[in-house]
Amino acid sequence: MSTLAPMSQPPSASSKTTASPAPSISTSSLQSEDGKFSQLPAAQHPVTSPTSAPSSNGTGAPVSSDSRLQPVRKPTITSRLSNLLVRKDDSSKDATRSNGDSLKSNGDPAPASVARPPPSRAPSVNDKSKAKKDQIQATIRGRFWTAEDGTHEHHLKAGRRQEKLSDMFRELMVGKRKDQPEEQQPLSLMANWADVMRNEKEKLTEQKNLANTSQTLVQKYGKCQEVIGRGAFGVVRISHKQDSKDPKREQLYAVKEFKQRPGESDKKYQKRLTSEFCISSSMAHPNVINTLDLLQDDKGIYCEVMEYCAGGDLYTLILAATQLEVLEADCFFKQLMRGVEYMHEMGVAHRDLKPENLLLTQHGSIKITDFGNGECFRMAWEKEAHMTAGLCGSAPYIAPEEYVDQEFDPRAVDVWACGIIYMAMRTGRHLWRVAQKEEDEFFNKYLEDRREEAGYRPIEVLRRRQCRNVIYSILDPNPTRRLTAHQVLLSEWVKDIKICRAGDEGF
Repeated sequence: MSTLAPMSQPPSASSKTTASPAPSISTSSLQSEDGKFSQLPAAQHPVTSPTSAPSSNGTGAPVSSDSRLQPVRKPTITSRLSNLLVRKDDSSKDATRSNGDSLKSNGDPAPASVARPPPSRAPSVNDKSKAKKDQIQATIRGRFWTAEDGTHEHHLKAGRRQEKLSDMFRELMVGKRKDQPEEQQPLSLMANWADVMRNEKEKLTEQKNLANTSQTLVQKYGKCQEVIGRGAFGVVRISHKQDSKDPKREQLYAVKEFKQRPGESDKKYQKRLTSEFCISSSMAHPNVINTLDLLQDDKGIYCEVMEYCAGGDLYTLILAATQLEVLEADCFFKQLMRGVEYMHEMGVAHRDLKPENLLLTQHGSIKITDFGNGECFRMAWEKEAHMTAGLCGSAPYIAPEEYVDQEFDPRAVDVWACGIIYMAMRTGRHLWRVAQKEEDEFFNKYLEDRREEAGYRPIEVLRRRQCRNVIYSILDPNPTRRLTAHQVLLSEWVKDIKICRAGDEGF
């Protein structure tokens, strides 16, 4: 900030040290902050500037007003040096005073020509600290973060998550994670995942030579490369197809192989895969996987082509995160219920809902996949649903009525699985091994505690009362009292859940 202090630099060689002509009585010169001079009435201000050194007649004595009309002697070297020192001292004293302050001390407003300079555009210390804080928050936010307006976004990277899980599995194998005996954590998702990984690593060598695909599949959807999933059905690979319009870009597809089961006849094999393809390809919803094609390669293996979800699956996300944020889990749950409601309206029950069968886009859109156990319980011309029977799915997600030798509504089975999935997202654990009375101590504990006033602790720790009530109703052992997917979406809790834009639009 510039000040009104005189220049502290010594006069240049070109400037004369002789006194300038005396100013008139009517005006006085004052240097403003921007280096210009403004004329002020002499009647209101003294002739000399308050910050300037007094004139000297060569002897060091000030010049009187009467001597202004007389020639002034040339100051001596000693006098010039003395004046220079006086000016430097005055400059340090007056550096803190602005031109406006000096004028206000006389009771007059500051003129427009001596206004303060505009504020600097450089970021202040607070702005810099805020920017640094925002940068740190962006790093911490990671996969999920909320904005001030209540909206939120997901940023999911399956590749980084798989690296973390691989490290976790490696530590399990070498015994670095033996803090607790395995029997003390029977409901851990990690224990089940480790068993699956052990089996998959044994099969990896056998699967390496199964990447050969037919020319038709390559021409339509590109060459199949890295494996992103394995199961009893076979493997799922990513196919890379170069964009015809832009050679630098490529389109990605998920290609699922249908392997024939041991002892399965050709007729049953074809019926199974065509049934799954017909069900999945008939769906058109933002939260249901988009199935594109069914092709047969030169080895006779059928391949189902689907949209590729770069965010991985919900199961590995829960494993990597231990448990999800409340708003994050709520968003996924509402998307799941919307997809389930749509399937039920279409007359289809999934019957194998679990986190492994819920794929995620990079922006956090849930996609229900794997309709291998799907069942049509109502045809388009029918109004009433057909009951079903039989046991299928993964044990921790199977509803208790499936263990009874009676027919049941397959829609209620799907809703039950959704409740287990939500609790897995919130707790990072299974509630029980199997929902069968007298067969599982954890399930028996649930049946007892839900009758008590204190309730079942894993559900009671949920923060919102409306949420707890809905989960209790979803996990009602009596399927006739259980909420439907439509009723869940109409509940006060779920209606208030805000879905991200990606989940709403399916990208």
